[in-house]
Parts: sequence; structure tokens; C-alpha cells
Amino acid sequence: MGGIFGVVSKQDCVTDLFFGIDFHSHLGTSRGGMAVYSETGFQRAIHNIESAPFRTKFEHDISSMKGSMGIGCISDSEPQPLIIRSHLGNYAITTVGRINNEKELVDLLFQNGFTHFLEMSNNRINATELVAALINQKESLVEGIRYAQSVIEGSMTLMLLTKDGIYAARDRVGRTPLIIGQKDGAYCVSFESFAYLNLGYRHEHELGAGEIDFITADGYEIKSQPLKKKKVCAFLWTYYGYPTSTYEGRNVEEMRYQCGRILAQNDKNKYNLDYVAGVPDSGVPHAIGYANYSNVPFARPFIKYTPTWSRSFMPKDQKMRNLVAHMKLIPVDTLIRGKNLLFIDDSVVRGTQMRETVEFLYQSGAKEVHIRSACPPIMYGCKYLNFSRSTSEMDLITRRVIAELEGTTELSDQLIAEYADCKTEKHKKMVERICQQLKFDSLGYQSLEGILESIGIDKEDVCTYCWSGRE
Repeated sequence: MGGIFGVVSKQDCVTDLFFGIDFHSHLGTSRGGMAVYSETGFQRAIHNIESAPFRTKFEHDISSMKGSMGIGCISDSEPQPLIIRSHLGNYAITTVGRINNEKELVDLLFQNGFTHFLEMSNNRINATELVAALINQKESLVEGIRYAQSVIEGSMTLMLLTKDGIYAARDRVGRTPLIIGQKDGAYCVSFESFAYLNLGYRHEHELGAGEIDFITADGYEIKSQPLKKKKVCAFLWTYYGYPTSTYEGRNVEEMRYQCGRILAQNDKNKYNLDYVAGVPDSGVPHAIGYANYSNVPFARPFIKYTPTWSRSFMPKDQKMRNLVAHMKLIPVDTLIRGKNLLFIDDSVVRGTQMRETVEFLYQSGAKEVHIRSACPPIMYGCKYLNFSRSTSEMDLITRRVIAELEGTTELSDQLIAEYADCKTEKHKKMVERICQQLKFDSLGYQSLEGILESIGIDKEDVCTYCWSGRE
């Protein structure tokens, strides 16, 4: 994944830009970048943040960077922002999204006379550079942005900094958000709606799907009207969105409480539980919602140690990520030993970390451990956003179990749909087998209907591809 932030001000904007980008650190762990513009031109800084957070890597840069306009990012992929010189003028660009038809677009550009791309060490090109090349095929920046979004398969939200202001463009079906904030003498634009609040900005406008706005210190102008079709990523609310953020008028924390409530309604207090707990951090509000509805006490049998341990998905190696995830969770013996516990996690993807967590609970003296997933079984790897590191859909525990039950790895979409439907016997057998393999006392998933109810916006506006195979 990744997050982006920009500021246009009548004063120096670097401090606001620095803190606004830093508030997106939960969205990426690979690289961070800032670009600012002043009368002397563009300045840029990019750092690797795999071993240290954005704030510590950039705190020395902000003393030397000056400008009244700037953009920046937290990224899990390519270095950015990039500074581009083209027939459309000089500009800096930063993006968040995923391009699935990269090769086809590169070939198209070569056919149109584009000469080269800088290749990165993984034999791929910088996706942000590719977006800039597509924009430069047209005779205006707005026309170029619109063209780039129309030919990219996947998703693309971006900001483009010029000497006159910032162009902000949301993905053409709105999978990721983009929101404008305002305070006296300045405007900002942000992926996360909370990132500007402590900087004194007020919520001004949320861009619609495919909308392109031009932002200056005096205001914003809609350059391209939003499109009708909208497919916002459901995982914004269930997993990677920050609790204080609000998308499409729906707050993340509130949504997770409602999701937990629905899980509790489904269980109907059928277990003699001592405590309900959430797997830190994103599982915690789901567990609070469950506890509030069921009247089972909420507790924290694991406390997450955050002063030194990084996020669990940061290491490249899956085995090391599992180890880091385990090392971060410190048990509280008196809340575990001899207790019947129900844990809620945001999702069950591969199952490896959850299995090891439950094994550790039993080793710590737990009597029973019940697991609930705050989202339906994940059947497909996301093809629209880069928040999953899975190299194969057979990494998903659902796919592996279905293959075992069916005796084949050739799984049709129709067959997967039967297992995804929580009303079928195939679904029940899949959940039972996963529960047995991971050695839980019970396992339950949120239903697709339940997740859509807890999100609380028009179901046609939500992308559920990971669960249903359909947008």
C-alpha cells in the first residue's frame, strides 16, 4: 500500500507537509519521500524507512527544505516523488495504487516514440515514472491524468505538484480516498482524513471517483467531474485504514464496533467465555464491539510491544515476518491461564501467524481459544492494491483447504463461489477443516452481508473482490 499528502500555503509549508506525511506511516514500510517547490525550483528527499520510521529519517531534511507547496508519500514500493521535465512543464508526482498491465503500457509508449525507462533492481520500472510518461502523452496535465487513469488496469490515485499548485486525482473508481482540508492561508490534500486535523485544517471536500482537482492556497477547482461508478476498497475499514479516519462519511473505528456486534449476534453467547480480546491492533475495536453486545468482558491477554518492534509485514521473508509478529505480543499470564478466550482478528489470510498465536496461548495455559475473523474468508489475492505480499493465491489458507477437499488445485470461480457462500455445506466444511488445521476450539467468519452492513454505505459502492471474486 502507501499514502500521499500535499500542502499549498501562503507561508512555508514544510512542517505541515512533514507531519502530514508522517501520519501515513501505518500504510507503508519501504520508502518515504518529500518534494517542495519555491521560487528557486524543486527540492526533494527520499529515504529508505525499512529500518527506521519516516520521522527520524526526515527530521534533518525539513531544516534545509523551503517552499510554500509540497507533496510526499509513504510507500511500500518504488522511490517517489519523482521530479519530471516534460513538454507540459516541470512537475513533481507521487502515486498510490497498482498497475497490472505495466508491460502493455510500456510497449505502447515505446511504439509512440518514448525512448527509455529507468529500471529498478527487481527488473521492473518505477510505476510512478510510468504514470508520468502516460500523462506526458497528452497536451495538458488534466487531459494526461485522465488518459493515464483510463488506460491503467488496477488503480491509481495521484498528486502532481507544479509551480502554480497541486493537481489531485482520485482513482477512477475511488478504491483509495483523497480528501481536501482547509485552514487560513492554506489547503492540504490527504489520503487519510485525520492526517491534517492536528495541523489545524478542517475537512473541506472528499474527491469523488475519478475526480481531478487543482488546489492553490486560495482554494480548489474541480477540473474533471467525478464518475458515477464507485468501488471503494472494503479493507480500508476492516484492516489498513487508521481508526480515526473517515471514508465516504463512515468512520473506521465505528465500523469495526458494528462488525464486532454482528459477530456477537451470530454467536448468540453459545460459549462460556471469560474474555473477548482483539489481536492487536486492528482486531481490538472489533473485539470491543463484540464485548459491548455480548456483555462478555473485554480484556487484553496480549499486549503489543511497540517501542522497538517494527510492523510484522515489513521483513521480506514470510518466516521472519511471522517471528516478528510473535515477538511483539507479550502475554499476560493471569488473563490467559485457565481461561476460555475468544480472539478477533481483522482477517485470516495464510493462517500461519494465527496458528502460532493460538499455540502460544495454549502453552501459556489457556483452556479454550475461539477465533473470529472480522471479514469473510479471503478467496482471491487483491489485484487492485498493493497491500498483500502473496505471490500465489495458493498462499491463501482457503485455497489450500478447498484444494484438499476437492482433490485438485484446478479451482474454478464457480467452485470457489460455492465455498465462499456462508449458507452452503461446502463453506461449513471449509471452515471446519481450517479450524482443525489451525487447532482452534472454534472458528467463525464475518459474512459478506455482515461486512457490508457494518460499513454502512451503498453495497454497490464497495469492492469485495477479495471475498467474492467480483468487484
